[in-house]
Amino acid sequence: MSFSDKVLVCDQVDAVLIDILKKNGLAVTYEPQITPEDLAKKIGDFEIIVVRSRTTITKDLVEKATKCKIMARVGVGLDNIDTKTAKEKNIRVINAVEGAMNAVAELVIGLMLSMARDIPRADRELRNNNWIKKELMGTELAGKYLGIVGLGNIGKRLARLARALNMNIIGYDVVPIDTEFAKEVGLMKADLDTLLQSADYVSLHVPLLDSTKNLINAQRMSTMKKTARIINTSRGGTVDENALYEALKSGNLGGAALDVFEKEPAIGNKLISLPNFIATPHIGAQTKEAQSLAAHVIGEKIIQILRGVI
Repeated sequence: MSFSDKVLVCDQVDAVLIDILKKNGLAVTYEPQITPEDLAKKIGDFEIIVVRSRTTITKDLVEKATKCKIMARVGVGLDNIDTKTAKEKNIRVINAVEGAMNAVAELVIGLMLSMARDIPRADRELRNNNWIKKELMGTELAGKYLGIVGLGNIGKRLARLARALNMNIIGYDVVPIDTEFAKEVGLMKADLDTLLQSADYVSLHVPLLDSTKNLINAQRMSTMKKTARIINTSRGGTVDENALYEALKSGNLGGAALDVFEKEPAIGNKLISLPNFIATPHIGAQTKEAQSLAAHVIGEKIIQILRGVI
């Protein structure tokens, strides 16, 4: 079965997506640097719109997409697509939650190890010709309690990796946690407050909603262990950055690592000045494997939708 729909790809994506679409007869226009102004002029000519992270599909753009059937994000979240307006226009909105699952989970492990062994400081000091071996007394992840907030695909993958490192897993989610999975990793289910009070490391894997805005706030941070560390690779805004700054600066928290920020790019963010803070520039899904998988998943989903399979 071949299709005649026109596809506009607005951001840089792995070539596998373009190949899948073209092999199924779709006419693909690839403009990875398209400006919002040009997109507004052209969007009405296409049945399928594909974005990654650079392009934001606003309400105005959705309303201009008069022929559109599908809007797809080659990534996990849908923050950059006005899904409400799309739904009103009967436009199917899809993403690739499967694509980043392993990449993000591995980044969390990397950030935990970096904090536990103070790897960024060790590297920085040695580059400055300082041999600070005696100052770098680290800790091990084995035996520590990892609190995972949100047990979706990424949270589950993280739990499995952390369990392989002999960490103890505490889990919280607003939806019921799968019993078989909990048994597999020895997960202890808890409410959010109990998790925060008990964990040595807390990793967030939640979307940014009204209910999750500043989910980890000053009051909740005050209940955590002073040695506890927070990792956020989910969405900026789920951790109160001002409260986090104060907790880290005062020594009421052991450390934190953020891959996502309230405002991005996070150039000049005051958290970056703190010695017990690690920052990465939203690279959770930034691996060759994750980008290839996400592109493949989106390509297959588009074809299956057009065939009426899903």
